[in-house]
Parts: sequence; structure tokens; C-alpha cells
Amino acid sequence: MQRIGEQWIIDFGELPIEEASLYESPFEYVRMNVYQLRREHREPRQREKWWLLARSCPDMKAALRPLDRFLVTPTVCKHRVFSWLTYPTNPDHQLYVFARCDSYFLGLLQSRVHQIWALSQGTQVRERESGFRYTPTTCFETFPLPEVTNEQRAAIEVSANHLDDRRSKWLNPPEWTRSEVLEFPGSIDGPWSRYVHDPDDRGIGTVRYPRLVPKDAHVFDLAKLTLTKLYNKRPTWLDLAHKTLDEAVFEAYGWDPSITDEQILAALLKLNLERSASGDAVPTGAESEEPSEEEEP
Repeated sequence: MQRIGEQWIIDFGELPIEEASLYESPFEYVRMNVYQLRREHREPRQREKWWLLARSCPDMKAALRPLDRFLVTPTVCKHRVFSWLTYPTNPDHQLYVFARCDSYFLGLLQSRVHQIWALSQGTQVRERESGFRYTPTTCFETFPLPEVTNEQRAAIEVSANHLDDRRSKWLNPPEWTRSEVLEFPGSIDGPWSRYVHDPDDRGIGTVRYPRLVPKDAHVFDLAKLTLTKLYNKRPTWLDLAHKTLDEAVFEAYGWDPSITDEQILAALLKLNLERSASGDAVPTGAESEEPSEEEEP
């Protein structure tokens, strides 16, 4: 899984051209760089509404807007990794998005239990080194979550937070990064609403967006740190953090930590079939959505 790049997307939502064109600078950029590509496009929407994203996924955006963060995983990757992003990051078609912000949910999906289930239900992409494809309908929607006590949920949350904190510090070493606040105009009903300060009568204020950026001497050093490289190395501290998380998840299912991969699959299938036979839906507690297939308007 690669690092998220600092790329900006011009997204007019579903605004008609009369309103979108009032944002003069971004609209002019789209007119000069996108219009010619769209005018002969095979899809009517892309020809007729050339200033809009091809597939803007309004339902996904509405689900993510109130969340402080949301969970994503790549459609294809060598190591099945789940990580957090924050709104208004606009995921593209290479990510599956989960409208959940709780560490408990991260812990379940990042556990060995879900990894084994996803591997068995996903599809291999060419050779093993290329990774495998995660398909929500088979890997996620069929995955039976445990029925947990408050203590079990708390143990999974603590373990997931520990794992996420260790990974984050490896990806962004404090000695290589610094915090900065990006400031620009924004409205209280726009995508940057949570960062708007001192809005006027029109609802327009100053966006103050905090972010981590590399210290000048470490721009290229940070670019080399990715989750894929971390999991290729699989240092001892990472193994230990995963082991602690897995033990908490096994406890929630009521399984022995020494259980084998084959036994995990058999137990999950049994649980899935029991719930299906009783008429109960497999409890996942979240919906996943594949974002837009194209990010350029």
C-alpha cells in the first residue's frame, strides 16, 4: 500500500454548469484540460456533464462527511492492510471504503481471522507477488463478526490502537516530519466545513487544515516509507502487535489462539451457515463502497 500523495481534486459535486462556473479559476482549469477529453467520450454523462467527476459517489461522501476518519483497503495488494483516511480525502477506484471510524472495526478487519477469510474468498492476481483482489461481496459481506462483550470489544480496540500507532510512527517518524496549518477560504456547508473558522454572514470563513509534512531534508526519505515495505520487512515489533490483536479477536470468537488457518476457515464457514439457516443476516455493522472509477472531472 503506497503513501497518500498530496494531490488536489476539482470536485463540483453535482452542481450545474451555471453554478460550477462561478468558481472561476478551478472551472477554467477544467475547461482547458478536461473538456477536450470528454467531448467525444462514449458515456453520455461524461460528454454532457464534462465539468463533473465521472462517478462522484454522493452516497459515499454523505456517509463519510460526519466521520472524523474512515477505513480503507486497496482493491489489490500484496499484504491486506486496512488504514485510516480523513475527510475530505476523496478516494478513487483503487480503494474500498468503509464508513466506520471505530478502532474495534479496524481490529476485526486487520486481524488474522479476517485476513484468512479474505484470502480464501478473494481472487489471486497473476503471480502471488502481485497480490490478491479484495471483493466486498465475497470478502466482507460474508464475513461473520463475533458477538462480543464490552470487555472483549475494549481489548480489541486497545490492541488495534496500539498497532495503528506503531505503524503511523514508522510511516511518519517525528524527527522527519513537522506540523503545518494550510489556510484558504471555505464555506460551512462545503467539504472543509469542520475546519472553517470565523464564518461571515454568507457562511464563508477561513479553513485551517492541519497536516503533517516532511522536513525539507527528509522529503525523499519519507517517500520510501510505505505499508507495503513495512510488511515486506515484517519487523518483530509488528509481529508482536499483530499477535496481541489476534489474541484479542480469538477471545471474542471463543477460539484457542493455537487454532490453524484451516480451522479458522471451517469455524467461520460454520458460523456463516448457522446464521444463514436461522435467517439472521451476517452482522458486519458497516457498508463498504467502491468509490469513483475516475478522479479527474
